Amino acid sequence: MTVSPDSSVEIPEHVDTVERAAATPEVSLPYRELGLKDDEYAEIVALLGRRPTAAELAMYSVMWSEHCSYKSSKIHLRQFGEKTTDAMREHLLVGIGQNAGVVDIGDGWAVTFKVESHNHPSFVEPYQGAATGVGGIVRDIISMGARPVAVMDQLRFGAIDHPDTARVVHGVVAGVGGYGNCLGLPNIGGEVDFDPCYQGNPLVNALCVGVLRHEDIHLANAEGVGNKVVLFGARTGGDGIGGASILASETFDDAKPSKRPSVQVGDPFMEKVLIECCLELYAARVVEGIQDLGAAGISCATSELASNGEGGMIVDLEKVLLRDPTLTPGEILMSESQERMMAIVAPEKLDEFLAITEKWDVETAVIGEVTDTGRLVIDHHGHRIVDVDPRTVAHEGPVYDRPHARPAWQDGLNADDAERRPRPTSPEEIREQILALVASPNLAAKSWVTDQYDRYVQGNTALAQPDDAGVIRVDEATGLGVAIATDANPRFSKLDPYTGAQQALAEAYRNVATVGARPLAVTDCLNFGSPEDPDSMWQLVQAITGLADACRDLGVPVTGGNVSLYNGTGAPGRIDSSIHPTPVVGVLGVLDDVARVSPSGWAEPGQAIYLLGTTRTELSGSAWADVVHGHLGGRPPRVDLAAERTLAEILVQASRDGLVDAAHDLSTGGLAQALVDACLRFGVGARVSLAALCARDGIDAATALFSESGARALVAVPRSEEVRFVDSCVARGFGHLKIGVTDDAAPAGADDEGPALLLEGHATIPLHELRAASEATLPRWFAQD
Repeated sequence: MTVSPDSSVEIPEHVDTVERAAATPEVSLPYRELGLKDDEYAEIVALLGRRPTAAELAMYSVMWSEHCSYKSSKIHLRQFGEKTTDAMREHLLVGIGQNAGVVDIGDGWAVTFKVESHNHPSFVEPYQGAATGVGGIVRDIISMGARPVAVMDQLRFGAIDHPDTARVVHGVVAGVGGYGNCLGLPNIGGEVDFDPCYQGNPLVNALCVGVLRHEDIHLANAEGVGNKVVLFGARTGGDGIGGASILASETFDDAKPSKRPSVQVGDPFMEKVLIECCLELYAARVVEGIQDLGAAGISCATSELASNGEGGMIVDLEKVLLRDPTLTPGEILMSESQERMMAIVAPEKLDEFLAITEKWDVETAVIGEVTDTGRLVIDHHGHRIVDVDPRTVAHEGPVYDRPHARPAWQDGLNADDAERRPRPTSPEEIREQILALVASPNLAAKSWVTDQYDRYVQGNTALAQPDDAGVIRVDEATGLGVAIATDANPRFSKLDPYTGAQQALAEAYRNVATVGARPLAVTDCLNFGSPEDPDSMWQLVQAITGLADACRDLGVPVTGGNVSLYNGTGAPGRIDSSIHPTPVVGVLGVLDDVARVSPSGWAEPGQAIYLLGTTRTELSGSAWADVVHGHLGGRPPRVDLAAERTLAEILVQASRDGLVDAAHDLSTGGLAQALVDACLRFGVGARVSLAALCARDGIDAATALFSESGARALVAVPRSEEVRFVDSCVARGFGHLKIGVTDDAAPAGADDEGPALLLEGHATIPLHELRAASEATLPRWFAQD
């Protein structure tokens, strides 16, 4: 034992206090094992003027990790703010920098939404990794003052026939569904894709949307000297310790067991209680500031709250309620136990706050208070174990401008285009290839997954998968609602990350418009390889730049998002070093009345089918190139953002004015897949002629069917509205072509086959055959006896 010179308190030898750290500069700390580089540790020593304590080292290691600090991407992410115009800020209430962005949707209503990753934990322990990914993004939305109303998930797995894929798929899908269903939140859409590049690095991206009134917005700021710091929710345990700094920021390496710490464990029933408790606290006006505890736990919550405020904070760590009493101070700070929140509460409102948490049976501890020192100070049983400037922990960590360069293999990849691959010419070949695409893992029906999710709980879902966007009613009285779509095309991004990111935005923007919503704002989740590999870093920089440029041109601001790096296991410099660049983009749009939404398929026979937009010979990176030829090369379809904007205007007006009964975007799989989707949606077939399209655009039938040119959509127009609809397209100078008619009759001579997709002169495929091909793929690989 030693005695502190400023008190009579005896300090145990194993407690690394600030005083002891100053007196023992020679003590070696395991900073490398915690993910810090030599120069980063030296910077911490310089900032403190001494070596850090063990607890301080724990805080800096998690908060300076790639996952928390964005140290490799921050310098490039600034483009999102720099390229946001005043016009784009018109509806922006809260932007980048808080837990989630908030946008004004009219009538005093606001919506907050955000997408984040939980990739690496979901490979280690798929169920809990995915479940806590959902829980974490839901708490981000709660912390803004909103009621969560829906979730979405963007899932990418390895090859469908790989022996490990089923383990990950079963765990992730069960985790997403189990947590979201228990919370009573509808899962209204997302993506499920398979590719060998994700074999060791599956992507689990989760989105949540919440609704609130303007006056109910809450921020993560600790202000007001003397205000109390209150930790409430689940107790703190040993799960997820170090997860943010190690698990999400580095690659997996069997030789380093420290890279595989325990994954967080979620309790959705505790989170449901926490949601209702928080909403009552907000309604009572007893919360001054609030922060959820996710990655980095108490380290993140205390440092970010203090850094965002104008003063400081003092915390008594022994007051934290523990599930595991053996935890060290550093472990308490680093723990990522779920279902916890930290609030700033005025002293005169504390009793009312505690009465509400007691009512909901939510355990609560007052662990500190706001100060005017500008320091974050943490004591543990009277021993000072942390004394730092919170800004250096939360917001002023290292920022790297890492080397990045166009990969040596990129030119060769782009030179090998798919347009030179043989295309089908006979009716038999066209029929066979359409069926092959329909049954391929990435285009096949995802009902095996989505049927495990509750899409309609709460009764406000107007549209959900398989429609182009999920639609949620916000105001029951007026019908005001929002639409959300998320998209990514990693194959396009591999060929050109700048264009690929823009294609992801354009598709999500288009999908929101097809259901009738005005695109308003963007969130993104950028999934890339190691930032220490110049190839991967180049891909990230190109994607960020492309996305920022496209958001500016489309007039939709990025409100927040997430960056997930180190998604790779190969040697740097190789074409297969990492996953395909995967910028997932979510777009939110507004509908004045959700009763006027347009579904993705036609329900009535006798309606005119119009194709909007121009089709070019753009087959590189397409689903056709992948499924038919196993090929990836060439350049992705070019992006025409002006055309995307005009198309959206036409679709939104057509939906609002009742000019169309169905609308479906053309993207992966091209016109062929869009026709199949639209026919299968309600079981009504179609008779389609490609002759005029081929003549107008100078293309062959295979290109007409399988090209993935952008800025295109398929609509079903009632006969009575054709003139008005065509006038709308003509007024905007936008390409439009009537290519067929909806039809629920069986083809001539095939009365027993039922409705079909009839491509005149090319192929006739009964809908029951298309449905069987589409719906059999995922159950074949994943359905369990």
